Amino acid sequence: MTVRPRTAVIPAAGLGTRFLPATKSLPKEMLPIVDKPAIQHIVEEAVRAGLTDILIVTGRDKGAIEDHFARNLELESHLETAGRVELLDQIRSVAEMANIHYVLQNDPLGLGHAVSLARDHVGAEPFAVLLPDDLLVDDSEFLAGMIETFERFGGSVLALLEVAPEAISAYGATDSEPIEERVVRVHGIVEKPDPADAPSNLAAIGRYVFTPEIFDALDRIRPGHGGELQLTDAIGILAQSQPVYGRILDEQRFDAGDKVGFLHANVMLALRRPDLGPRLRAVLAVSLGRDER
Repeated sequence: MTVRPRTAVIPAAGLGTRFLPATKSLPKEMLPIVDKPAIQHIVEEAVRAGLTDILIVTGRDKGAIEDHFARNLELESHLETAGRVELLDQIRSVAEMANIHYVLQNDPLGLGHAVSLARDHVGAEPFAVLLPDDLLVDDSEFLAGMIETFERFGGSVLALLEVAPEAISAYGATDSEPIEERVVRVHGIVEKPDPADAPSNLAAIGRYVFTPEIFDALDRIRPGHGGELQLTDAIGILAQSQPVYGRILDEQRFDAGDKVGFLHANVMLALRRPDLGPRLRAVLAVSLGRDER
């Protein structure tokens, strides 16, 4: 019987250089998507999918992440005294939604290294990896589907996105074959290939469900693309010894690690909210109308 994953690993140790100067003193993962830090959206996604044990891989000067998920008794007391019960409940729920743990990545050695640091916490159980740059707004349906695929087939599962052939050089490109609707068997993966050399335009994006054997594969990799320890290299090794599958994304996804994607996510999520959408839509209509004159 396949053990159901219960832990989500969230790598959050990156330097956030694409968002400088904002990220000089504020972790990129704490930049708000509307009124929640990006990393809170990711934790909530994991919890909705049944992953209530959260391990966040942090770096130096990332204390704001831990502060965000900890209780703030002074703030809670102020809100309670002011009678702001709804906001008080929201603040308390942030600290109570999951069991959140932390491990420090001292050196920026790559995503593969960050995931390897979860070994002592995860042990011999399967687990998920969620990258904060990839924001899905589907009430966790896709992540839940990945877990269901894992339970059905018993092998690691990658989130895959069909991208334009010329864009594949920004991703890990998979060598795969279909086995059922929106599910493929992954035979290999190449990190950031030239479009002419890519095995396909099915790209791995920031959701994974792994068997614990990924840690043994991570032990075998050496610095690859960019001089970093690449998770994709470990996935390629894993695929040689056990089945690896891919589930193709058909939901909306925002690349919140890109400035335009970040702005797109903010606008679209705000437009969906009844308290913000009508006013924002009106403001945008006026602004866009002015730009077109």
